[in-house]
This record gives sequence, C-alpha cells and structure tokens, in this order.
Amino acid sequence: MFSVDEIIIVEGKYDKMRLSSVVDALVVTTDGFRVYNNKEKQKQFQHLAAKRGVIILTDSDSAGLRIRNYLCRCLDGVKVKHAYIPEVHGKEKRKSTPGAQQLLGVEGMSNEVIINALKKAKATPKNANAPITAARLYCDGLIGKPNSAQKRHTLLKTLNMPESLSSKAMLDVINRLLTQDEYNRLMAEIVLKN
Repeated sequence: MFSVDEIIIVEGKYDKMRLSSVVDALVVTTDGFRVYNNKEKQKQFQHLAAKRGVIILTDSDSAGLRIRNYLCRCLDGVKVKHAYIPEVHGKEKRKSTPGAQQLLGVEGMSNEVIINALKKAKATPKNANAPITAARLYCDGLIGKPNSAQKRHTLLKTLNMPESLSSKAMLDVINRLLTQDEYNRLMAEIVLKN
C-alpha cells in the first residue's frame, strides 16, 4: 500500500472507497458541489491543509475541475498539491451509463494510475510515527471512563473535527494528524481543561 502524509481530498464516497483500497492516507470528500455551501467542511479542509497539507484529486471532467478550482480558492495560501488522473473514456462498473463527458472518474482508475498521479504530485511519504492505540485512548480517558465524552468533545473541537466521530474514526484521525509529541501536548492541555 502506498503511504501518503498529506490529506487527500476527493469528490465523493466511491472515490474515497477506491483511494482507501490503494493508499494509506486520510481521505476526505467534498460531497461533490455540496462543498460550495458547506462552510463547516470548508473550515475543516482549511484546518487539515494548514496542519498536514492536502492533495486534491478530482475527476478529469468539467465538474471535477470546477470543484478543484473552488477548493483552490478556499485553501488559498495553504499547502495544496494537485494530483491529476488522465482523461480515459468509459464508465465505472457500478453505473449503468457513462457520465456526461463519458470519462472515467477517480473510482474507475487502476491502482497504478492513482499511485502515479500521487507520485507526480510529489506526495510526501508517511511519517513512520508509532501509532496511538485504543488502549492508549483508554489510559488517557478518551474512551471507557466517566468523563470520556467530554474529553473526546474537547479533543475533536481542538482538532476542528466533527464532534460526532466514532472512537474508531477519532483514533484514525489522531494517527493521521498528530505525532506522538503533538498528541501528548494536546492531552496535557485537555487534562487541564477538564
């Protein structure tokens, strides 16, 4: 599996599923054009971009390019890299008919094409940081303790992440966004707040 340090932004859930089967990275979706009106998601992208940098990987059709351009304006001044897939005619297996421009999207690309696109974008190899475990979350009081919900809420708010994330999703975010030292500092702050 190809490991990438940056957060990868794709258009939809099928793109995310495809990327997650090929790349070890945090992959987030724009939910298509809904990102235009979702200020919370835009702020989340800005936070992620400032923290780790992002790679935008949208379809090569006109809709994908419009979303890419919109994201560039939203993320102006932060670390943004661009990965492009080639224009390949066809349709995705799950669809009964091809899209308007009859081009395959990210979800229809081969593993090799996806990895090459990320390499051309100069994706940063993932840091070999030892992962935080669920046992560590328990010891730190983020799960399984009386005030765990409050601590999780404080941590997720500090990370500018949705407060409704499951413990498993939160653990994934922690491991993708924070080094051990950053996590330790954050937990020290949270202990003082609670």
